[in-house]
Amino acid sequence: MEKYKVSDCAIVEFDRHHSDRKGNLTVVENGETLPFNVKRVYYLYDVPGGESRGAHAHKKLEQLIIAASGSFTVTLDDGKCKRSFFLNHPYKGLYVKPGLWRDLNDFSSGAVCLVLASEMYQKEDYIRDYDEFLKFVQSK
Repeated sequence: MEKYKVSDCAIVEFDRHHSDRKGNLTVVENGETLPFNVKRVYYLYDVPGGESRGAHAHKKLEQLIIAASGSFTVTLDDGKCKRSFFLNHPYKGLYVKPGLWRDLNDFSSGAVCLVLASEMYQKEDYIRDYDEFLKFVQSK
């Protein structure tokens, strides 16, 4: 398994199709606009002010995290370095590689965090303890 750093993650910008009268449209497609095929989609919303989400890593799962509405901050950690990304555009997403700890915080009122995942939910893919995460990245 390849070892990734926070510098391997980046914001991906999708095409926007504009209509002055009818709003905007952004298309996300497997094999076309995404760096992986989506097998699972979920979203977070109604996160109370001051609360955080995430606080875990994945062993194999890739994700694209999008602020579908509002804004929030995603902080990635590779065990040596941390990097924060402020998401506030529905046509931009953060591509998160496997093996990185993630924390989501600073949710604005009405924020919706849309997550596109490369795999179905698998409990064994999660690392939920930070010390266990550090051992995992040091063993790679």
